[in-house]
Amino acid sequence: MGLLVHRLVVSPFETNCYIAADESTRNALIIDPGDEAHLISDAAYGLDVNVIGIVNTHGHADHIGSNAALKGEFDCPIMIHESDAPMLTDPQANLSASLGSGIISCPADRLLKEGDEIAVGGLTFRVIHTPGHTPGGICLLGEGVLFSGDTLFMDGVGRTDFPGGSQKQLLDSIRDKLLVLPDDTIIYPGHGPETTIGREKIENPWL
Repeated sequence: MGLLVHRLVVSPFETNCYIAADESTRNALIIDPGDEAHLISDAAYGLDVNVIGIVNTHGHADHIGSNAALKGEFDCPIMIHESDAPMLTDPQANLSASLGSGIISCPADRLLKEGDEIAVGGLTFRVIHTPGHTPGGICLLGEGVLFSGDTLFMDGVGRTDFPGGSQKQLLDSIRDKLLVLPDDTIIYPGHGPETTIGREKIENPWL
């Protein structure tokens, strides 16, 4: 028994939403519920898990769009890095205003920072602050996997042309905090297929 990871692709931006559960206790996190709350909640019920929290790897609309609905459904806290917390309730900052949707999430219940730990049943995930795509972008590390949000993808890295973005910060974050992880660490990114740290060291043209 160990970690169960279930991926759903939601929103017009094909955002990866993950349900990460402790197979023993069935406690679970929902990571980056960007849209289509009904699909995410149906999946959680189908997996027979107890959702104990929602984690946003950053504050862009395509990663927070279903926060309010799922918080209402599961009565669980919303967690995001302290630097991106204002984006949850500001459609301009989370970029939804420019898309005509005006997404307003519930405010954060827990503000995360570098080194914080999130317990999920018998499992523990550590917060790695990886600014660059947004000031408060994070990855979650635990059980040999990394949920990388929009920091690192297969053959790519996060965009840095949005407000608050910095290519230097992003590449420094990846090199200093992610590429030092074991090569066999599985990466579950915010968009696209899963990969590994070892593969990206060799194949990723940005690195």
